[in-house]
Amino acid sequence: MAEIVFRNIVTQAGLKEDIKITSRGTGDWHVGEQADARTIATLKARGYSGEEHRARKLSSADFENNDLIIALDRTHLRVLKGFAPNQEALDKVELLMSLVRQPDDDLDVPDPYYSDEAMFNQVLTMIEEACTALFQQLEPAIRRKNNTA
Repeated sequence: MAEIVFRNIVTQAGLKEDIKITSRGTGDWHVGEQADARTIATLKARGYSGEEHRARKLSSADFENNDLIIALDRTHLRVLKGFAPNQEALDKVELLMSLVRQPDDDLDVPDPYYSDEAMFNQVLTMIEEACTALFQQLEPAIRRKNNTA
């Protein structure tokens, strides 16, 4: 969901060519598969298209090829930090909800897989809020870079 939402925000802002967006899983159990049908339906109901997304697994190259790596919950954060090959890579890893919540708040995006439609909608709302905040932080630097290039 987060990749699709963030890609939509970036595209609407006209910065699709300036920001590379990918998503990866920490395990290989769904590689090549589409998102859960409920995820696709939830995205579609809000005007997003998730049919083309396919699961991919994180690799060490992702730390080299990306400036920022976002975790959706603290379990993923620990795994990502464990994969980080050095301090520079470790510094790239952030929790998505830390952009919109205080450190004492629950910073995990819940996994709706074993829940109902309402939870999928709640998760999408959380992701939309945090992705908007992330874009608002990144956009000025991207636009400055474009104006000086």
